[in-house]
Amino acid sequence: MSGARWDEQLHARGYRVTPQRTLVLAAVNDLGHATPEEILARVQVEAPKVNLSTVYRTLEVLEDVGLVTHAHLGHGSPTYHSVDEDLHIHLVCRKCDGIDSIPASSAREFLGALEQERGFATDVGHMAIHGLCRSCREGADGA
Repeated sequence: MSGARWDEQLHARGYRVTPQRTLVLAAVNDLGHATPEEILARVQVEAPKVNLSTVYRTLEVLEDVGLVTHAHLGHGSPTYHSVDEDLHIHLVCRKCDGIDSIPASSAREFLGALEQERGFATDVGHMAIHGLCRSCREGADGA
């Protein structure tokens, strides 16, 4: 994401650009999909005094502005990622906890059926499908 664009988005919503916001957004972008705890660990490399509550408050601001979003991919903390990414569905392996993603367009037929048959408009950005990844399936078949 270009520096000017995210700065402008913060300013347009009445927020200041702070070192903590800069570090948290950079960590989210670098990590791809990360929990607040993982983001904190990355941020503390450069700013050891930043704490978890600061990360949560910053993520809330960044989500309010539309720079990051989150999904609940399992038990525990939500997973955050940049809104710059293409709209996608998370694939979560229940054995190795790996996270992969597929374009939301891959589920167009299913999502269309949900809307047509149930009147349900899906928030795909928060969607997670749980199962076994290829590696774990192949490992299980070979065992």
